[in-house]
Amino acid sequence: MLKVLVLFLLLIAGIVVGPMIAGHQGYVLIQTDNWNVETSVTGLAIILIVALLVILALEWLLRRLFRTGAKTRGWFVGRKRRRAHRQTQSALMKLAEGDHKQVEKLLSRNADHAEQPVVNYLLAAEAAQQRGDEARANQHLERAAELTENDPIPLEITRARIQLARNEDHAARHTIDRLLEVAPRHPEVLRLAEQAYVRTGAWAALLDILPAMEKSQVSDENHRAALQLQGWLGLMNQAMAEQGSDGLKRWWQNLSRKTRQEPALQVAMADHLIECNDPDTAQQIVLDGLKRQYDERLVLLMPRLKSGNPEQLEKALRQQIKQHGATPLLHSTLGQLLMQHGEWQQASEAFREALKQRPDAYDYAWLADALDRLHHPEEAAKMRRDGLLLTLKNNK
Repeated sequence: MLKVLVLFLLLIAGIVVGPMIAGHQGYVLIQTDNWNVETSVTGLAIILIVALLVILALEWLLRRLFRTGAKTRGWFVGRKRRRAHRQTQSALMKLAEGDHKQVEKLLSRNADHAEQPVVNYLLAAEAAQQRGDEARANQHLERAAELTENDPIPLEITRARIQLARNEDHAARHTIDRLLEVAPRHPEVLRLAEQAYVRTGAWAALLDILPAMEKSQVSDENHRAALQLQGWLGLMNQAMAEQGSDGLKRWWQNLSRKTRQEPALQVAMADHLIECNDPDTAQQIVLDGLKRQYDERLVLLMPRLKSGNPEQLEKALRQQIKQHGATPLLHSTLGQLLMQHGEWQQASEAFREALKQRPDAYDYAWLADALDRLHHPEEAAKMRRDGLLLTLKNNK
């Protein structure tokens, strides 16, 4: 621009100075319908130079004015941003204090001028939900949705948390299912999925996310094991509720061998089959489980098994006594089974063995019943008295 101006000035100077040196300045006539302008070439050049200087002066003035306006606007915008920053910092302090009303107020005010407006609106929505104002929470979520562009995950996570807080469990599950499609290993998404699936009884979906929870190190191993057991038990309950004993057995056979060997599942399965009046299948599961691994929960189920083959149970118990020793539980269970078959003498001996190792009110009562059958009323009365005294002592 400066070079063009210099060249233009040199050209005008040549036009003006040249005729002056030559002794004549020339003649210029500008004629219109209403007026005529007569001047010399030198005068016209002077007029052009003055006009150019006026234009340059106007340009400089306008540029200064617009620059001042931009600075003024920048000052106002910067002032709002500084205020939004201070309010956000204050909101974080109020969040630590648990003052959700002030948190929402400070975060939502001037949120559009904050460094991350979406974050302000999302935190404000959660604060509004914490104090039970669902309408305000929805407004903040809608505003955050308007501002969200490329990363919808924070918005949807906040939406799922708010839905769970409102006990809108199925809506939360729908939101989380969408999240898992785009972020299948996101730790917070997996935590929310756990809550939603447990609440809605989506046991198959709960089992499906357990490998991702392990890879993302969400919760500890014990918690994940408890979730896995809860999922299997939930599916077991569904199978029994929908198809009864037959459906329950089909579901059990469809499981992998490794899963069927879980003691907790074997106990639950046998208990469900007893409830479905299928003691034969329940007894087979109990016996198979004890052959592989000793578990007291399986032993406790034996007296409830009213199958047509009690000899197998007695044989299994005596085998367990040989392998694991004469424990009170094994002797007490053996005594109960012998009582069911009318073998009173052997039953009384088993209960005596159990009572030698630890006093138990139930064993005293069962031993008294066996002694009554053996026609020993005085000793039976003494056993009942000892059992009653033990019960009174334990209830103090």
